[in-house]
Amino acid sequence: MEYILILIIGVVIGSFLNVCIYRIPKDESIAFPPSHCTNCKHNLNSFDLIPIISFILLGGKCRYCNEKISPRYPIIEAVNSILYLLIYLKFGLTMLALKYFILASILIVIGMIDYDTQFVFTKTTIFGGIVGIVFIIIQMIAYKNGALDLILGGLIGFTIIGLIVFLTRGMGDGDIEIAVVCGLFLGSKGILLGLFIAIVIGGIAGLIILALKLKTAKEKIAFGPFIAIGSLISMLWGVEILKSYWNLLM
Repeated sequence: MEYILILIIGVVIGSFLNVCIYRIPKDESIAFPPSHCTNCKHNLNSFDLIPIISFILLGGKCRYCNEKISPRYPIIEAVNSILYLLIYLKFGLTMLALKYFILASILIVIGMIDYDTQFVFTKTTIFGGIVGIVFIIIQMIAYKNGALDLILGGLIGFTIIGLIVFLTRGMGDGDIEIAVVCGLFLGSKGILLGLFIAIVIGGIAGLIILALKLKTAKEKIAFGPFIAIGSLISMLWGVEILKSYWNLLM
């Protein structure tokens, strides 16, 4: 039953993330007005807002104007729900799991907005940074250790991506903010591994995009989603990856 509960919580929060992803770039309130069709503006009732299920029952169309609804909405709900379950399976019902639940959702919002707009909104990274600092304070009070490594993680994220931005101008300043937030949550080893994975995946994706001529070499590719993916992988499987790498070296 706890697995089902975690999945339900994840999918409900995933529905709210869709609101954030849509409204934040438009500088709209994420609370008001109530959820409505983006085409006909009709307010949606409770039957229209059941995550994933409403999309399936409505055939992927608005009940009122028959406009197609992007399948991305249920996909994001499902991804957030699955991430919550993976975090719960690995960390149990702990403070660390709660911290990673929040990080996963923050990264989905930041990554998707950056993918859509190639812009990182400061309000999202400030929120992430504040939450990260709150958990650092909790770490200091409850465990008396580990807080310094989390602060160091933020500094490492700032330094690495900051240097890349300064030397190449191949990334935007927003990528620095994302790296800092991830560092505050993951610590020094976690952010180092996360950024390494992000650079590898981003490089491969960039080569594929250029090979398929989806973009030219002069066009920018949002790097925020890759930082998000790398950080999530590091969060979930970082210890195992580092152990495997160390065993390989030995």
